[in-house]
Amino acid sequence: MPLSDPSDRRLRQEAAGAVRDGGADGGEAARLDRVPEPGPSPAPELESGPELESGPGPSAGAGPGSGAEPAAGPDAESEPEVEPALPEPVRVRIITLAAAALPALPPDEVPVPLRRVARFAPNRRGRLGAPMIATQLATDTLFRQRVSGRVLAEAGELGAAVVEGNPPAAADPVEVAALAYLSRPAGWRDLVEAAGAAVRAEAESAAVTELVRDAEQRVARAEHDRAVARVEAEKLRDELGRVREELGQLREESRQLARSLRETQARERKAAEMLATEKGRAARANADHDAELRRLRAKLAEAEATAGAARNTAREARSVDDARLWLLLETIGQAAVGLRRELALDPAERLPADYVADAFADSPNRVAAARALDTDDPARLDELLALPRAHLVVDGYNVTKRGFGEMSLEQQRKRLITGLGGIAAQTGDEVTVVFDGADRMHGLPPAPRGVRVLFSRKGETADELIRRLVRAEPPGRPIVVVSSDREVADGVRRHGAYPLGADSLLRRLSRS
Repeated sequence: MPLSDPSDRRLRQEAAGAVRDGGADGGEAARLDRVPEPGPSPAPELESGPELESGPGPSAGAGPGSGAEPAAGPDAESEPEVEPALPEPVRVRIITLAAAALPALPPDEVPVPLRRVARFAPNRRGRLGAPMIATQLATDTLFRQRVSGRVLAEAGELGAAVVEGNPPAAADPVEVAALAYLSRPAGWRDLVEAAGAAVRAEAESAAVTELVRDAEQRVARAEHDRAVARVEAEKLRDELGRVREELGQLREESRQLARSLRETQARERKAAEMLATEKGRAARANADHDAELRRLRAKLAEAEATAGAARNTAREARSVDDARLWLLLETIGQAAVGLRRELALDPAERLPADYVADAFADSPNRVAAARALDTDDPARLDELLALPRAHLVVDGYNVTKRGFGEMSLEQQRKRLITGLGGIAAQTGDEVTVVFDGADRMHGLPPAPRGVRVLFSRKGETADELIRRLVRAEPPGRPIVVVSSDREVADGVRRHGAYPLGADSLLRRLSRS
């Protein structure tokens, strides 16, 4: 756990308070209170200070389990000496051994400043209690001897050899120096110095080994780079050969392209000359075409003038024919009146249209859609109605939807029938108006005198009823059919009737 942890800081504060409560020497604590950095084996440095009393160490019969206190050496009352500077591995190992031995000591043998440290967890005891442990080891000879007794007992044969001053040559110098520092046998300073020299030699050897390893790595990288450079050089030589070969091919292609370009330019010049020639021909052809067009336009104007004159002539001839036809009809009418008087024919009680009307009197009606619309001159309608015994047949909804489409069907019928009543009264002619109807019309107003109102029955349109009315009339009787439906007009014309557009009747009604 890092030192920045709040629990670590709290434990360190408690440990520092314990040092202050225990009355440790302030100057010595200031020199020895170094907390190691967090890591696998942190420990404070045991700096130089007053020399601790040293003794010959526990004898063979006074081990850690005997309960007897180790006796002080002969130099217990000598002046304290400055302790040697400990190598970092030795200092760390001393703190680790002392921290591990703390819980094994009886509570009354543990110094007051270290009693709280003894209750720390194993992983925190050596890290957070290092300053207090180092201070007590440097200042409290009795505590150091008790710790050394525990540590030497755990070390076994190595601890006994260190106490006798004959450590094995194969033993770890750091472990030997830590045991020598705690037990303080004769010549322990030499063991500590030897451990420092071994640590320094090991560090130097490791540095030299690292330098040798770096040099070998650099040599290997250099060999690898040289091999890569050789391979790259071979590739570059091959690439250079390929590029030279491609350059030769490109030069040959360039020469061929230059020849092709010269040939293309020659063909282009030839084509330009031919294009100029063709442009001249086209210009001459356009000039000839324009002249021919002007000539044709002059011919067309002349033909249009001739056609206009022919139309005027035909119009004049038609007017003459109309006058002759009118005179003929008038003569025929006068002759018919004379024949009727001479033959003493009684007026007919029933007309042909009455027979058709009787057949459709009780039939339902249907509404049909308006057909194509035409416009005619109302004067033509007046001329035809002036013929003797003329019969006017009107396609009802075809006329009303064209003239009164904004009204309802009832209003349309009423207005048309009223207008036709006026025409019948003025001319005395027979008038029949036909409406489509699928349903029977109830409540119809009475028709004016001379006007017959018919509704087509179910399954038949007003157009078919109009054609039946025309076919029922005798040949030669003037029948006028008013409808803008092209089919109606063509059908009644084949039976001798005169078809007129709905506009002619609407204009005629607007005058009355």
